[in-house]
Amino acid sequence: MTFETLFGVHEQALTVSAKRFELIAANLANVDTPGYRARDLDFRAALSAAKSSPSVTLRQSNAKHLTASQANQQAGDVYYRAATQPTLDGNTVNADLEKVQFMENALRYQFALDRIDGVTKSVLSALRGE
Repeated sequence: MTFETLFGVHEQALTVSAKRFELIAANLANVDTPGYRARDLDFRAALSAAKSSPSVTLRQSNAKHLTASQANQQAGDVYYRAATQPTLDGNTVNADLEKVQFMENALRYQFALDRIDGVTKSVLSALRGE
């Protein structure tokens, strides 16, 4: 068993959820910005892409270069969300919808954390001989 397989899909779920948190936060921050278009991430598609992408480690020659995981995150399935309530200023952010999306994403994130916590506790118990 390696650390790459130890946490299974939950590690990728945390990464995808974190990216989605960033998008939702940006949407909420721009709720009053004229012309701003709400962005979102298809969680299932992004998670499938993260699971199928090979785990590659790259050597960085400069601290400012992207790591392989950062490059993969930025290439996610980000899309512009359709407006649920048309506005005169062209802004497509619905604050109520964003709050619901934030809570759903928080539940996914917490679930993945709980699974990783359980695996970590099991490994520590095994190492202690309990």
